[in-house]
Amino acid sequence: MEKVKFVDPDTKEEIEFFVVEETKVNGTRYLFVTEEEEDDCEAYILREVEAKDEEVIYEMVEDDTELAAVGKVFAELIEDADIAF
Repeated sequence: MEKVKFVDPDTKEEIEFFVVEETKVNGTRYLFVTEEEEDDCEAYILREVEAKDEEVIYEMVEDDTELAAVGKVFAELIEDADIAF
């Protein structure tokens, strides 16, 4: 499973996430990521905000409307996931 590194903008802490699925909605790339490769765990949706050369910058989706809309897309793509908002 692919991994992506995320740097928390507030704490500057680097976190590695496992990419479960990715999709594009209205031309924007989103990743559905988890902290653990298996088992039930917290999941997050990241939005691509910038891509330069080989470095891609993502931010967590926090807007409730956007989260619900993109979450529905991921719920359809990931058949065996129990996604709750």
